[in-house]
Amino acid sequence: MPGRSVHDIAHRFPPPGSFRFAIHPRLPDRGRVNFLALIEAKRDGATLPESTIREAIAACTSGTIPDYQLAAFLMAVYFKGLNTRETAALTLAMRDSGDRLHFPADPRPLVDKHSTGGVGDKVSLPLAPLLASLGLRVPMISGRSLGITGGTLDKLESIPGFQTALPASRIVEIVQSIGCIICGQTERMVPADRILYAMRDVTGTVPSIPLIVASILSKKLAESLDALLLDVKFGGAAFMKTTSQARELAQAMVQLGNTCGTRTIALLTDMDTPLGQAAGNWLEVCETVACLENRGPADLQELVLQSAAHLLVLTGKAVDHPGALARARERLLSGAALRKWEEMLAAQGTDLDRYHALLAQGQTAPDSACLTATRGGFISRCDARILGEVIRNLGGGRLTRDSIINPSVGIDCIAKPGTAVRTGDLLARIHAADTASAVAAVDALSPAFQIADAPPAPAPLIAEIIHP
Repeated sequence: MPGRSVHDIAHRFPPPGSFRFAIHPRLPDRGRVNFLALIEAKRDGATLPESTIREAIAACTSGTIPDYQLAAFLMAVYFKGLNTRETAALTLAMRDSGDRLHFPADPRPLVDKHSTGGVGDKVSLPLAPLLASLGLRVPMISGRSLGITGGTLDKLESIPGFQTALPASRIVEIVQSIGCIICGQTERMVPADRILYAMRDVTGTVPSIPLIVASILSKKLAESLDALLLDVKFGGAAFMKTTSQARELAQAMVQLGNTCGTRTIALLTDMDTPLGQAAGNWLEVCETVACLENRGPADLQELVLQSAAHLLVLTGKAVDHPGALARARERLLSGAALRKWEEMLAAQGTDLDRYHALLAQGQTAPDSACLTATRGGFISRCDARILGEVIRNLGGGRLTRDSIINPSVGIDCIAKPGTAVRTGDLLARIHAADTASAVAAVDALSPAFQIADAPPAPAPLIAEIIHP
């Protein structure tokens, strides 16, 4: 949509009452929802009643709405937006479309973290076991890839035997015994989100603020959390392209999360450049282990530690951020987080012998190729969006809802902005299914890197913190 931004499309969450529902008298207030009338009403800018939204989500969950009508509704929301009241109604209707997790009384707070997605963003993987080692419980319900961003479940399913589909009773059992789990929502947990999530990915409606808010918070509120940290990305490879758009999304989620009784804050972080030095499902698992062994990339390790520190303060388990950060760093250095990671892998069905053999092997793709510098200088740009598109085209992401993920493909050894290079130095290594794909990926990846005579000014890891 040339000339239209996500900010324009979402209409900045127009305040309740800014539209008159009376412009569509055919839309019922109660009883069985007329989905065509609902589509027409939202297409024309009407405000939907809470009861109608709940009925529509119930119909979506029961499968009585055809895909083409659901797609039309999502597109209407994409263009016309939802106001604050509608977004809250949609979020809670999705949360209540299935079962919620219930945990026994325990002095360990229930916490989670969610990222809006980015290239190389594997923070959730090392963060969950780190939080568990710090005395918190982490029932992390995660999703799959959207657009060019990698999905947490896709990364974990590159581990031999790792199970992401578990019943609610087993989720609670693992959280209570180990302290953390990373899995998908059960068949009976927020089923409406699973349906809408898949449809958004293939209808061009991913970058809608109300739909993102509802998708994220419906799952998180179903976890019965005490505290939630949101990592809202901005930049070329993010859903929100600018800090103002990311701030708007973060403020909407922080407000709604706290209103619903979950202590919530958000970090705004840059996604013009990939996070870490590896992107691609198995390669990101390898980098996760490197982080847990205190030898990972500095930006990844620091964001993991900062995230842990914020959750310690948010739950009252630390008095201040510097003290919380020191505690998190000590637990990482001690190996406690790595041990929790191994416990989590075992509890979720991992074939540990095969996993360790693959970990020792490193790359698992059949072929590889290297992109090298054509001149000396400093890396001034490493375009995360181009990297994400290359990985998706290699088979590491989804082009359609039914796409099969190749877990072995991806890019590692990524040279980050500020790195000094000489002619012939490695900028990135591509892992592909065959030689032809690897060679084509080198050509496609080349524009992602720019080299200048002087290093760029360093960008802050966390641009802003959004409080209630």
